[in-house]
Amino acid sequence: MYRIHDLIDIGQAGGKRMVKVRLGAVVAEFNYDITHMMLELAKEHAKFLDSEITEVITVPGVFDMPLAIKKLLKEDDIDAVITLGAVIEGATSHDEIVVQHASRKIADLALEYDKPVALGISGPGMTRLEAHQRVDYGKRAVEAAVKMCERLK
Repeated sequence: MYRIHDLIDIGQAGGKRMVKVRLGAVVAEFNYDITHMMLELAKEHAKFLDSEITEVITVPGVFDMPLAIKKLLKEDDIDAVITLGAVIEGATSHDEIVVQHASRKIADLALEYDKPVALGISGPGMTRLEAHQRVDYGKRAVEAAVKMCERLK
C-alpha cells in the first residue's frame, strides 16, 4: 500500500524545515542544456511546495529512464519520482518512438510500485527553440507529483 510521509524533519543550516513530499528525479543527459534548466526549476518549485528533490539520477536519454525510475521507486524514502527530458525532432520519426515507449513504461512503473511518476518530458515533434520555451515542464512535473501524493494519501 502506498504510504506518504506527511511531514518529515530534515536538517537545514540555521534550523529545520518541514517537508511534505520527498521526490526522486531522473534527468536525461541528452539536451542537457535544456534538462539542467528543467531540473533547477523543479528544485525551486519543490521547495516552494514544502517538498524536496532528495535524489537525482542522470541517464543518457529519455529511453534509458525506466531502470533508474524503478531504482528510485523501490526506495522507502522516496514518495514520488519526476522525469525530466527534452526529445527534439530529427530527420526521422525516432523522437516519436522514444517518447511513446518511454512514457508507456513510465506509466507501468507507477502502477507497479503504487507511487506517482510525473512525466516532465517535452516532445516529440519540437524544435530546440520550442524545447527551451518548455523548460517549465520541470515545474509542472513537481506540481503533478506533489498533487498526486496528496490525493493518494
